[in-house]
Amino acid sequence: MVVHNPYSCDGLPWLKGNLHAHTSNSDGPGTPQAVIDAYAALKYDFLMLSDHDCLTESEHLDGRGLVLIPGNEVTAGGPHVLHVDARSFVPPDEDRQAVIDKIAQDGGLSIMCHPNWESHFNHCPQEKLMAWRGYAGIEVFNGVVTWLEGRATATDRWDRLLAEGRRIWGFANDDCHREDDVGVGWNMVQAERGNVADILHALRSGRFYASNGVTIDRIEADGNMLTVRAKGAHRISVFSDYARRQAVVEGSGITYTVPEDADFHYVRFECAGCGEKKAWTQPFFIDRE
Repeated sequence: MVVHNPYSCDGLPWLKGNLHAHTSNSDGPGTPQAVIDAYAALKYDFLMLSDHDCLTESEHLDGRGLVLIPGNEVTAGGPHVLHVDARSFVPPDEDRQAVIDKIAQDGGLSIMCHPNWESHFNHCPQEKLMAWRGYAGIEVFNGVVTWLEGRATATDRWDRLLAEGRRIWGFANDDCHREDDVGVGWNMVQAERGNVADILHALRSGRFYASNGVTIDRIEADGNMLTVRAKGAHRISVFSDYARRQAVVEGSGITYTVPEDADFHYVRFECAGCGEKKAWTQPFFIDRE
C-alpha cells in the first residue's frame, strides 16, 4: 500500500490567495484596483480577478505586492467554470467539456464553481461532474453562497467524486460580489516562489489546503501515518469514501494511521473551529502496490 502525500516536507512557505473575485467589469463591488487594494489590505499573497465571460486586464494596475493571476469565470450557457491562468479568452460554450479542453490547450486549469448553489442545490449536476474530464477540482467552499440560495459547502459532491475514483482537488474561494464577500474563503498554497508559475504548479499538484477561517499549522506524512495540527481547531475528523468518518479527535491535533487493509481510496482531514469555520486538506490517495 502506498499513501500519496500531496504536501511538501521541505519547509516551503505558505501563500494565501483567492481565485474567484469580481470587479465592476462584471458584477463586483468595485473597480479592479479597488478589489486588489481590499485583498492587499488583508495580507493576501495572490489573487485572480475572474469577471464573468471577460478577461480583466491587470498589467497596468498596482498589484500592491500581490501575485496577480489572469482569469475568467466562464458563465453563459451552463455551469460556471473558473479559467485559472487565462493567457487568452476562452468564450462560453454550452458544451462545458469543450470549455475545459480549451482551457487546457491555453495552459490553464479549470475549477468547477459552487456545485450546490441555487434553490435546487444543483448548479452543477453530479452526473456532469462525473462525466467531464480534465478539470482540476471543485469549490468545496464558495463564500457568496453563504447569503444566496443553496449551500456554500460542497464536500458531499467531492466525497462522491473521490470515492468513484476521480482524483480532484478541493478549493475555497470568496466569489466576491460585494464588499462583505472579501476575505471569507481562501487557499493556502505551498509554493517555492511567489510567482504565477510556482503557484499554478502547486495548485495542480494539490499542494494546498482550503479554508474559511481555520489555519493548519502542520501536515506531515510518514508512510501511512498522517499527522495534522491546527491550533484554531476544536475538532479534526478524517473522512474517506462517501464521507465515511474514519477517526475524530476533539482538539487541535490528530495522528491517523491508514490501515494496511484499508478498503477505501483516500483519506482527507477536516479541521473545525468556531462556528462554521473550517479548513480542508487535500486527499491523500491510496494505491495498492
